[in-house]
Amino acid sequence: MSEHRRKTPQPQGGGRAATRRATQQSSGRRAAPSHGVTSESPSGSHGEDAPYGGRAAARRAAQRGSGGRGGSDGGGRRRGGGGDGPEGPDRGRGRGNQRPAKKRFIDYPRAGKYGVRRWVPSWRLVSSLCIGFLGLLMGLAGLAYAMVAKPEVKAAAKAENNVYYWADNTQMVATGGEVNRQVIGYEQIPEAMRNAVISAENKSFDHDKGIDPMGIARALVNMAKGGQTQGGSTITQQYVKNSRLSQEQTLSRKFEELFITLKVGKEEDKKTVMAGYLNVSYYGRGASGLQAAARTYYGEDAKNLNPSQCAFLATLLKGAGYYDPAGVPEVDPKEATREKNLDRATKRWKWILNEEVKDGRMKQSERDKYQDFPMPDPPKKDAQLGGQTGYLVDLAKSYFLNNNTHHVTAEMLSQGGYEIHTTFDREKVGQLNKAVKRVYDEKMDPKKRPDKDTHVQFGGGSVDPETGAIKAIYGGKDATQHYTNNADPTGAAVGSTFKPFVLAAAMEYGKRDPAGIADQGDSQRKKVSPKSIYNADNKLKIKKYNGDIWTDENGKEWLQTNDGNESRGDITLREAMQWSANSPYVQLGMDVGTDKVKKAAMAAGLKDDRNMADSNVPSFSIGTSSPSVIRMAGAYATFAASGQQREPFSVTQVKKLGNVIYQHETVTKRAFDNVVADNVTDVLKNVVEKGTGTPAKLPGRDVAGKTGTTDDNLSAWFVGYTPQLSTAISMYRLDDNEKHKNRKFEKMYGTGGEEKIHGASFPAQIWHDYMAEAMKNEKVVAFPKAEPIGETLYGGGASSPEPTPSYTPPPSPPPSPSDTPTPSAPTSPSPDPSETCGTWDWPCQNDGGGTSEGGDNGGTDSGTTGGTPGTSAGNGDPGGSSPPPGDGGNGNGNGNGNGNGNGNGNIFGGPAG
Repeated sequence: MSEHRRKTPQPQGGGRAATRRATQQSSGRRAAPSHGVTSESPSGSHGEDAPYGGRAAARRAAQRGSGGRGGSDGGGRRRGGGGDGPEGPDRGRGRGNQRPAKKRFIDYPRAGKYGVRRWVPSWRLVSSLCIGFLGLLMGLAGLAYAMVAKPEVKAAAKAENNVYYWADNTQMVATGGEVNRQVIGYEQIPEAMRNAVISAENKSFDHDKGIDPMGIARALVNMAKGGQTQGGSTITQQYVKNSRLSQEQTLSRKFEELFITLKVGKEEDKKTVMAGYLNVSYYGRGASGLQAAARTYYGEDAKNLNPSQCAFLATLLKGAGYYDPAGVPEVDPKEATREKNLDRATKRWKWILNEEVKDGRMKQSERDKYQDFPMPDPPKKDAQLGGQTGYLVDLAKSYFLNNNTHHVTAEMLSQGGYEIHTTFDREKVGQLNKAVKRVYDEKMDPKKRPDKDTHVQFGGGSVDPETGAIKAIYGGKDATQHYTNNADPTGAAVGSTFKPFVLAAAMEYGKRDPAGIADQGDSQRKKVSPKSIYNADNKLKIKKYNGDIWTDENGKEWLQTNDGNESRGDITLREAMQWSANSPYVQLGMDVGTDKVKKAAMAAGLKDDRNMADSNVPSFSIGTSSPSVIRMAGAYATFAASGQQREPFSVTQVKKLGNVIYQHETVTKRAFDNVVADNVTDVLKNVVEKGTGTPAKLPGRDVAGKTGTTDDNLSAWFVGYTPQLSTAISMYRLDDNEKHKNRKFEKMYGTGGEEKIHGASFPAQIWHDYMAEAMKNEKVVAFPKAEPIGETLYGGGASSPEPTPSYTPPPSPPPSPSDTPTPSAPTSPSPDPSETCGTWDWPCQNDGGGTSEGGDNGGTDSGTTGGTPGTSAGNGDPGGSSPPPGDGGNGNGNGNGNGNGNGNGNIFGGPAG
């Protein structure tokens, strides 16, 4: 075709024709240059001339029909559908043949995107999802809001009893869950109480909507700074929480409480919320609600409370167990003490009153009226918790709260519904109570001796060595009158009943060797035999293990006295325990190390708490600590069990709604080697058979035990055991008015008509009477035989034999006996006492008729060498432990060497030489 017949090219602007031609090319109808532009060669046929439609047209064409790369009959490359060129059939399948993608409701993965961009959601998709999620949450929130119900005070006030069971699973008492609550109206709540609670708990209460985000933020910031302010929860939130009897910390419970709070905040007025909060809150001592608290703590109706009393009751809302000035040991024995609780309560009480002034809820002139802390009344017991029952319930409750794995709180327990199975033996509890009552009835006469027989207290605890189960306790005359449980720590020092731990430490760890201790440490120790000889003189200078005299912080030498200022010379540790001589065991403690003595006591079962005395002084070894009778009985039970220690416990099982939520598991620990424990038992058995503990004898049974008396006759103890039962008895005088500050132990000289109270007097007699009944139907079991242990060592200045020369003597006649030094002979044991004494005739029951224990170490000086041979002027035979013939006598015992210690000492007059 001639040149002049060609069509005139279209303008560069394109237009519809250009668009149509571009579309045709993209469909594969006509070949096109590889890049969609005019061919470089002008000479081809006119059908190969590609119109120029501009970039926009090309881009639109590519979007409509973008495909793979097709073939080219000229061998070049072009875009389009292409199966025409050589590579068309394969490469055209990629893009050129695809049709436009259909639109989807959710464009994900994204169409038309490749690589990572295909999986990145678009902003439209993200926005839609967020809006949808929020809508769903709002719908669920609305549904939850509609479904939750507001708390009802009367419904929340309903609670069940807790039922306590004896060891035989018979019911002891149903208590602790009766509702001590009386709902009162808003108008009966003092304005001062409302003001105190708002200033202390929720300053924004009057205008918040039930939840206070700013309050939560303030609480967190202030807590981070270590300051004190109201809690993050509002009064409305706490009202909702306290109205729900379930206190479990779960996400669902928190979520539900949030919507209840919002509902209450929106639909209830502030008066209803405030009255509801104060009516359902727990104030301690079993009191739920303000009216019950007012009567429990002050014996008043709530409407009669003054602003100072209201501030104290508001303090209890922070946690009654830690703010009740009476102390709540069952909540936390270490922190919820009387002293710490009073200190915390006083500080917070002052703070609340000052906050009220700051908040404009109290005038400063009114605040100035209340300078003294409004001490509440002491706790009162429910009538059915009289006698020993209240003490048993308190002990079981305390044990469970401190040992349960379900984290049941005192408040939860007060709401009732629990079955608590205890270890208490009903018969043994009655027998122990009867034994103590007999002493009160027959020996105590407050009218006759008002300055001697008032405020007399006894405590008792009985533990099974095989399991650690607490079988019986004596907590006081009546739990509804005497509120302190005497089976718990009372502050009464244990005296010489601590000495067995010193002996155990000496056999377990050994005496330090001054020659090698500096180089080889504790490896240079020699285990001590009970046959070791120690000086038992009065006012003995106590030395450190290296021989230096021990001095106190003022540089004063320690001179250890024996009770009754008695001196016994060089005696064995066995005899020192028998006569309860102090100086041998104080020196032995220094030789072994008081740290080791403490370690032995703790291994036996005592606790390193505020009742454990300072172990850095020599007197630690003779009982300046004040553990409870239960702890002492449990520690001696370790010796009874040949060194196996089991923690004392009072609860075997707890159930809730028929499900077991607590089950006790006995854990046995090896405290001492059995040889050590059995030797301690053998020494303590000798104390009962021949020493200060003879009043505790049980005919036909093995008994081991130890007496204890403290300085100034402030307390007296007897702790002893058979193979099946370990029991501790304490006695002391302490003002029973718990409102008095600085209560002190009172001396017991003259108490019960006795010149002096010893461990061998009333405590040993109570122990005997109780154990005689408790063991009546039990099988007779003997203690294990003690195997020899340790070396016979010398201490405290006791004379030791000189070593025999190591060389071989020449063949000559053997030396005469006078040429070879011999050790000083230890005091010989005394004969068995007579068993024909009366019930209360303690001096008669001791060896040689001396003192009950000489006040633990009764009697007077044993005399000086060459003194006039004495005769018996005391009770019994002129025995005791006599010096060798010719060396006996006493320089001051009535001039005849009888050493009767005012009629109660151990007779030391020696036979005629």
